[in-house]
Amino acid sequence: MLAYTSMLNKLREKIDLSLKSFLERIKREYKLHLVNPILFESIKDFALREGKRIRPLLLILSYQGYSPKPRRLSSSFYHAATCMELLHNFMLIHDDIIDRSDLRRGKPTLHRLLGKIIKTDHQEKLGYDLSIIAGDIVYALAIDAFLSIRESPQRKEQALKYFIQTAAFTAMGEFIDILHSAQKIDQIKERDVFLNYTLKTARYTFECPLVVGAILAGATPGDIRKLSALGILMGQAFQIQDDILGIFDSEKNIGKSILSDLAESKKTLLVCHAYHQLHPARRKTFLQYFSKPQKSFQDLLTIRQILIEAQSLHYSLQAIKIRLKKSQEIFRHLKMREYYSRSLLLSLQGLFKPSVQIAQKNEIGIQGLCP
Repeated sequence: MLAYTSMLNKLREKIDLSLKSFLERIKREYKLHLVNPILFESIKDFALREGKRIRPLLLILSYQGYSPKPRRLSSSFYHAATCMELLHNFMLIHDDIIDRSDLRRGKPTLHRLLGKIIKTDHQEKLGYDLSIIAGDIVYALAIDAFLSIRESPQRKEQALKYFIQTAAFTAMGEFIDILHSAQKIDQIKERDVFLNYTLKTARYTFECPLVVGAILAGATPGDIRKLSALGILMGQAFQIQDDILGIFDSEKNIGKSILSDLAESKKTLLVCHAYHQLHPARRKTFLQYFSKPQKSFQDLLTIRQILIEAQSLHYSLQAIKIRLKKSQEIFRHLKMREYYSRSLLLSLQGLFKPSVQIAQKNEIGIQGLCP
């Protein structure tokens, strides 16, 4: 176990170093700092903020797991793997604008930082406008990073197409998410929630890096399909957990306001389950708090209690467990080299420790939630 953990930590360190190195290369090639020093520095600061680096890590483990023989990864491949982290940053920048968020990874969101570049009567609009442009640049950089891959042209083209398709599917998920926010809660079904989870989170966070790594290494179509199913399951579970943490965790742990999800009145699995399970009188109370345009910390505590009463927290934790169990079954049938399969499984399981902590804190027994 310690050997696997040590290996994963070393990979993350290499990913961080590669991200720094890639950004310096971009500085030289694109001259962003000459256009405006703040443009480059703000992108650099945002990209290098502390994170799990799970997406490039999954790409690397999948690639090594399906490579015909063990190989030492080149610096260019690490640069290429950062394409997943840059795609993630692009999504976060635009997502924060849509959500009007103030914090990301414990620091001000990019639009908050860029809104202070110059004094104007429209500081907020300036921040949003500049961040949209910065996000677009980051997406272009993600494509540039991908092109660092030195593999067969056919595999590279197939993987790049998958990468671009994933960006499009994620945007579709954001489109649906915005529509859901404008709809009344009684119009949203559980299948709608899971479609959103699949498109907005699962595909680019888990499925894409796993599939792209396997494609580049020459994995069989059968295993690529299994990895796709695995990525969707893990991504759905991860988003369910993220929604739980957005209400039941602390601001310090999640790096953003614990009222942000509630402020947006997001129709999550937690919320939809509660709405359909509560008795009419209690449902009315729930909607009164949930629909308030400005919610206080006391409102949060009330909503937490209602979600627990409705068994919605239990239901959501159970949904995570079901998906993790199905994922383990898929792992048993992958033709990936065992060392990397084991490393991959451990890295994915480690992401769900917060669910165990939330279950324990709220005295909810979900045996085998996170093996």
